[in-house]
Amino acid sequence: MLRVGLTGGLASGKSFVGSCLQELGCYLIQADTLGREIINPGGEAYAEVVEAFGPSILQPDGAIDRRRLAAEVFGQPDRLALLNRLVHPHVFAREERLVEQYKSLDPRGIVVVEAAIMIEAGSYQRCDKLIVAVCGEEQQIERAMKRDATTREEVLARLRIQMPLSEKRKFADYVIDTSGDKEQTRHQVRNVYEALRSLNP
Repeated sequence: MLRVGLTGGLASGKSFVGSCLQELGCYLIQADTLGREIINPGGEAYAEVVEAFGPSILQPDGAIDRRRLAAEVFGQPDRLALLNRLVHPHVFAREERLVEQYKSLDPRGIVVVEAAIMIEAGSYQRCDKLIVAVCGEEQQIERAMKRDATTREEVLARLRIQMPLSEKRKFADYVIDTSGDKEQTRHQVRNVYEALRSLNP
């Protein structure tokens, strides 16, 4: 089975690229979704995260308020590193189980692991190939403001603490530019899919 990493920056279109690859027949694993499940009540890291960050991050029903948790770690590298240490090992373990499950179903298939900080966390090294989704910074700002109902200043603050897309491109085997319309992006995704397919006939 060919293992492909998919990453990008804030609102750079990586989830759309992932959905296109899934439509073409790839198996898609979304690390951000796994991370959310892991900190849900009963999840592998729920108790540890609550213990580390305190009851102020909880909603009345006992679930972790992800916005409050994000505020706890924003701009604080030590706190963010602590959260990552609690959550990432469980995310990686779930990823591995899913990869093995898909491999047993389809040994010649392609599994795509989509993760926001794949390069920063070093997990891209476990992949055979890496796709980076990119667009212009102004597009990132506009998309993130619309998607997350946040201000321009909030988006810029988030972008400042991320690895720039120009740096992420250096790690890529394939770059997909999502700055055009969706059909232009789909065309690029199809080309990358065909290239991946040729590596794993």
